[in-house]
Amino acid sequence: MNLPAPANAVPTGAMDFATMVMLGLALAMDAFAVSVACGLRFDRRRHGGALRIASAFGGFQAAMPIVGWMAGLTLRNLILGFDHWVAFGLLAFLGARMIHEALQAHRRGESMPLPDATRLLVLALATSVDALAVGLTLSLLGAAILLPAAVIGVVTFAVSYLGVVLGYEFEALLQGRAKRDVQILGGIVLIVLGARILLEHLGLT
Repeated sequence: MNLPAPANAVPTGAMDFATMVMLGLALAMDAFAVSVACGLRFDRRRHGGALRIASAFGGFQAAMPIVGWMAGLTLRNLILGFDHWVAFGLLAFLGARMIHEALQAHRRGESMPLPDATRLLVLALATSVDALAVGLTLSLLGAAILLPAAVIGVVTFAVSYLGVVLGYEFEALLQGRAKRDVQILGGIVLIVLGARILLEHLGLT
């Protein structure tokens, strides 16, 4: 069943597919880092474990933008005149927070055990909170959500699966700094996307 579109909504095509993929990659960076950390702790090749982790992360990343989008329906008319500034602020804040958390975690030298079912659900929820805010942002901009949410979920699934495999295969190379770097990259991408939205709405691109 299709979700209702907000008044004056722009079609999904207003966000080009490349932008959806970039957004999905940016949001998947936390999930990728956690997946790498899990892969580093596998004592043997476990594609079943990789599928379980990727499915949890991808599923939550697909669902949370829809939840945020639906919540945004009640707010859109209140901030219609400056919605592009709100979108920029949200994405810039999420990106800056992702960079800050990556640097802090790296300094503390945090590690992560292999997740059981409960821990995996908590991790999937925690790594998809940013996707909730992005869904809210898309709603405020009047964009459709089903295709972007599906792309975000598929991208996260693929990236998470790859992260577990890479973590297992390249344990010596991927410890420590790699987790920090991918999270920083994701933060930068979110900030760039926010700036792009702002410039487009101001007619500067």
